[in-house]
Amino acid sequence: MRALADSVVNNLEDDKAEDIISIDLQGKSSLADMMIIASGRSARHVASIADHLSQTMKEVTGRPVKVEGLPNADWVLLDIGDIIVHLFRPEVRSFYNLEKIWADDSAHGHA
Repeated sequence: MRALADSVVNNLEDDKAEDIISIDLQGKSSLADMMIIASGRSARHVASIADHLSQTMKEVTGRPVKVEGLPNADWVLLDIGDIIVHLFRPEVRSFYNLEKIWADDSAHGHA
């Protein structure tokens, strides 16, 4: 799972996603083992990141990725099995503040 999470983060970085944070959910949630949160500069950028990531992860895992939140693209959720990815426009991300809800010592930012 760590290799897949690293692949997701690398993909997000390649697509110029901003403020990427990984949160380890093992033992906290039955939904997933890892949550990754990132921002796009605009709804178009969020949609582009989501589309590219879903295509790449389908190739990597051999399974279709469940995507919710398109075409509005204020907040897009991608379900990649054990990994959940949330992509936001910055103002929407600060409003919902998922990092604060889920993170304690287990959040890791990526520079």
